[in-house]
Amino acid sequence: MEPILMMALMLLGAHWVCDYPLQGEFLATAKVKGPLRFYHLVAHAGIHGAAVGLVTGSVWLGLAEWLAHTVIDELKVRGITRLALDQVLHIVCKAIWLMIIFGKL
Repeated sequence: MEPILMMALMLLGAHWVCDYPLQGEFLATAKVKGPLRFYHLVAHAGIHGAAVGLVTGSVWLGLAEWLAHTVIDELKVRGITRLALDQVLHIVCKAIWLMIIFGKL
């Protein structure tokens, strides 16, 4: 049970580091508006994908996170979701990655 809890903590910690200090004001604004809006959104999501890849050791889960994070954040940018649901969806993704890694899915 301890390995899954440790990886869960690492995935959540990495998420919060990537979503707050590593995103910064520039990316937070640029992924919402501007001529390169989608590029900045994908770049931000790619940071998350890299973090998941590093924590799990799986390039496939890193790529899945990159795609999922892009879609989830685009929903927020378009006003379909708000911050609370956005964060819940990101955490659900982490739970899915854990289930895949530990053979529960």
